Amino acid sequence: MTTDFTDLPLDHRILKSLKTKGFEKPTEIQSLAIGHALLGKDLLASSKTGSGKTLAFLLPALHRVLREKPLSRKDPRVLIIAPTRELAKQVFLQLKWLISSQNVTATLILGGENFNDQVKALKRNPQFVVGTAGRIADHVKDKSLYLNGLELLIFDEADRMLDLGFADELKLIDHCADHRKRQTMMFSATLDSAELHYLTEKMLNAPQRISVGEANAPHLDISQYFYFSDHLDHKIQQLEKLLESTDNKQVIVFTATREDTDKLSKHLSEANYDSVALSAGLTQSQRSHIMNAFSRGQHQILVTTDVASRGLDLLNVEWVINFDLPKHADEYVHRIGRTGRAGNLGNAASLVGPKDWDSFKSIQRFLTQTIEFSELPGLAGKFKGFKSKTAAKPKTVQKTKRSNKKTDAQAPPKKRVRTIEGVDVGDAPMRRKPRSASMDVESDEEE
Repeated sequence: MTTDFTDLPLDHRILKSLKTKGFEKPTEIQSLAIGHALLGKDLLASSKTGSGKTLAFLLPALHRVLREKPLSRKDPRVLIIAPTRELAKQVFLQLKWLISSQNVTATLILGGENFNDQVKALKRNPQFVVGTAGRIADHVKDKSLYLNGLELLIFDEADRMLDLGFADELKLIDHCADHRKRQTMMFSATLDSAELHYLTEKMLNAPQRISVGEANAPHLDISQYFYFSDHLDHKIQQLEKLLESTDNKQVIVFTATREDTDKLSKHLSEANYDSVALSAGLTQSQRSHIMNAFSRGQHQILVTTDVASRGLDLLNVEWVINFDLPKHADEYVHRIGRTGRAGNLGNAASLVGPKDWDSFKSIQRFLTQTIEFSELPGLAGKFKGFKSKTAAKPKTVQKTKRSNKKTDAQAPPKKRVRTIEGVDVGDAPMRRKPRSASMDVESDEEE
């Protein structure tokens, strides 16, 4: 494995930018992925959150733009797609400082922002386009974005895009950039999804598979705590108790819905906490304003949904609190990964109530470890989880020997068969078939 960026065959201008920013040694995913990507191979890579995968695809992409001739002068050369606006913006910001001293242009295309302004930006023929799947697909349909000359297609957090329902948009983008010279890199938290496997079969050509660390590997820099909760009011009391122990450090509190986010943030503000809410219901400009303010330390508490669980590189967050557990177990890992970054220590606390129990069991199975519960002084929960349901044993029925003969009650009434004596012919007696009542009546009348 490469131990220094200078060991990689990257353009000297890139190495200079890395040195200026203090990057000297590549992470494991960067060391493995960059070498294969520089050879032009398709890549299917998996690494846990905070492993440095953004640079793992940005560096070879920039190297290609700097060193090779473009296939088209008008179409973008590199398209990077992320599942959420926040993650797309985070990727774009890293790209901006990387190309700040280069003659390279880039634009950010997000949903929720002015469409016509984006059309104007695309007409300036940027070499890099970073955006979300839905809005990129909108521009492709509108014919304001052409991908015929695209050289490198990068999917960041591909599994998350599928979870959010963007499979059709990804297929459309793939179809519009379908030519033999295109290189594709797909990064995902897991490589085992059946739907993801279908996409990789269709979009990647003999990809090099790289997996660094297990998605469920424990975060050694994060202390994890779990607490039983009885109901909503109990959770709020526990949350306030936890906030007292944070020593005014920055905290991210995750909730289940945007409505819960707004209500909880309002409650904390009324309790004299410096709290701000972030959810998908806000406009992009509002979300950007909140995230910028929080990243600069202007607020202590950020209450949010899973919209902020991936891609946000917030080095000053020391606590993550799961007010509600996520529906998907792997999302738990991404949530707590917002703390304990860049070698810093972090803490994660989860409140587990009756409604969270199924999610907790899924997380426990995903982490493949036994989780012990802690107690907050004076706020111990009476709820202790539900017992596993065991299948009820079928009742045993004693078998009795059945008789072939039916009882009198069960036996149907015997039919009376009416016969008419005939004349014997030889040794064989003959009996005539009984006639119906109507026939008897008719014969009587004839007589």
